[in-house]
Amino acid sequence: MILPECVFMERFFFDIQSGRDFFADEEGLRLPNQKAAQLEALQTLAGIAKESISGGERPDLAVEVRSTSERLFCVSIIHRNATTQH
Repeated sequence: MILPECVFMERFFFDIQSGRDFFADEEGLRLPNQKAAQLEALQTLAGIAKESISGGERPDLAVEVRSTSERLFCVSIIHRNATTQH
């Protein structure tokens, strides 16, 4: 018997932080591996950044990726200007 490919896929959750707003991913996505989750996180972050900038905003943004059992990694964009202290 051949099992469907989705049986072997792990569920990843992509929580979004935009400025002070937090959006927890309650559904997640089934992806083949963590590398695919990294690509999805980067594409999600880029899309949110484009929307924010075209809307005239520049909040700090982050996508935190977790599995059903643990936090895995986070990708982020931090906006700085000439007056920002490092």
